[in-house]
Amino acid sequence: MIKAKIEHLLTETFKPAYLEVMDESHKHAGHAGAAQGGHYQVTIAASAFEGKKLLESHRMIYQTLEPLKAFIHALAIKINPRRPL
Repeated sequence: MIKAKIEHLLTETFKPAYLEVMDESHKHAGHAGAAQGGHYQVTIAASAFEGKKLLESHRMIYQTLEPLKAFIHALAIKINPRRPL
């Protein structure tokens, strides 16, 4: 459910050429923070990140996912502005 919401928000905001969202919560079962939200990995390629520094691109993604922050404990991000990874 949260994975689908992440995909929706990122797609609507960035119109990516490539997007993959992986729910890796199962890898962290029993981890102290696991009860506070899921663990996700986002791989995205979108022209919106072209010319942006990595930190700025990450901030753009975090801002987009702000409505879901209570459901996300950890977020790994891989960005490529030009082409699918």
